Parts: sequence; structure tokens; C-alpha cells
Amino acid sequence: MRLSHVVGHLRLGLANLVRTGLHPDEVPDPPPRFVTRVGGGDYRAIGGALGRILIERGGLRPTDRILDIGSGVGRLAAPLTRYLRDAGRYEGFDIDAELVAWCERNITRRHPRFRFRLVNVQSGVYNPAGALTASNFTFPYESGSFEFVVATSLFTHLLTHDAENYLRESARVLAPGGTLLATFFLLDDESRALQAKGGGDRAFPTEPAAAGQAHHVVHPNKPEAAVAYSTDWLRQTLALVGLDRGVEIHGGNWCGRTAFLTYQDVVIARKSG
Repeated sequence: MRLSHVVGHLRLGLANLVRTGLHPDEVPDPPPRFVTRVGGGDYRAIGGALGRILIERGGLRPTDRILDIGSGVGRLAAPLTRYLRDAGRYEGFDIDAELVAWCERNITRRHPRFRFRLVNVQSGVYNPAGALTASNFTFPYESGSFEFVVATSLFTHLLTHDAENYLRESARVLAPGGTLLATFFLLDDESRALQAKGGGDRAFPTEPAAAGQAHHVVHPNKPEAAVAYSTDWLRQTLALVGLDRGVEIHGGNWCGRTAFLTYQDVVIARKSG
């Protein structure tokens, strides 16, 4: 849900992005307080860089139907308004009513194929009073509705049963052969070794607390603030939900890597069938 961490260290210039056909200038800048609410940073540069990742790494096509889980203040939607065409369309949902309303006024009115929806899902960090639980939430879209699902800085705030459900729902709404691009904090031999040497800016010392749980957290008293999973758990869960074709993992520099694509780990997985 919070995109600034995802591309904060991304070394791709906005000038290069223009050559892909993306141009976000038709969408006005949102109020600074809204940008701060989703992590801050340069609204256009972050959205543009993320759009480039989707195209160059994920294979997003102009005619694809894309779902943005945690659409925030429309940072991804803005550059895609000049990329999606013909059958291409964008759907986004978020738990922040003000951000959804801003996107509807400033993006949907200019680009009707871009639509935003408010969902009242509970989040210990961002929406404590939400009426719906993430572990039982059904995405408000029909099965097979999208060629592409994107979730940036979302799974880094979801505990085990919530994450499992969101992966399952992502698979459900994807058409056969569709692509999920999501970001995580992933624990494996490399990231653990780098952390042991003092690399990166965060550690996940808390092991899963009970049977059936797989998440590791930074703050036990505020677990959803930052959540990590093992790479093995992720691969197993992707296989269980049918997102096990062509899985790619691009390690981030959150743990101190010197070669990286983004701050968080980028996962690309495609639906079987």
C-alpha cells in the first residue's frame, strides 16, 4: 500500500520512462498531505518508475486489464493513463476514503477507464476500525477479470492468514496466464546473512508465534507495521493458489544488497492455465 519504500532506491530516471510512452502530466499533483500519507517522496518519479517496472519486468501490455491493490493516491494510475489503450483498463481499491475520493475526482473524471473503489478492510496500522477482516475479504471483482494484478508495499503489512487470502484472491481474479507483481520482505540465506553483518535498515527478530503462522515482524506490539516471510513459504503458497508459473524474485536492498531493483523484494508470478 505504501509505494515510496518500494522504489525509493530505484535507479531508473523519469527521462527514460517517457520513452516507454508513459506521461503522467495530465493528472494534477495531489495535496502534499496525501502524498505523505502513503510514504512521501516524488509523486511522479515514484509512479513513473513503478510503471516502468510493470512494463519492462512484468510485461504489462497497453491492452491489459490491471488491478491495483492498495491504490493509494493514484501514483501508479497517473502514468498509466497515457499507456493503457483500447481494451486496457485500470481498477484500484484502497482503505483510505479521502485518497479514493481524490482519485475519483482527479483521475476517473479525466480517464473513465480508470476506476477506484473504497473497501472498509481492517488494518492494524492504517484502518483499525475497518468492518471487514483481510483474511476473509473477497475482492469485489469477478473471477478472471484481469491480466495483471499489482500489490506494492501491501504484503509487507499483512499477517499470515491475511496474506494467504490476498494471494488466493489475486489468483482468482487473474485470467489464466495472468501476472501478479508484488513486493515483500523475504527472508532467505542471503538476506539473513546480510542482516547478521549489520546490513540494511531493519531486522525481523520475531519468529512465528503459533502453528499456522508464518510471518516475522519487527515490532511484536505493532506487528503489521513491517512483516516479512520466508522465501520457501512464499513459493509454497504461490503454488497452492496456482501462481507458480515463471516465478521471479528480484531481491531488494532493504537487507543491504548492493545489486538491487528496488528497496523491497519484487516478486513476479503467473497464473497457471
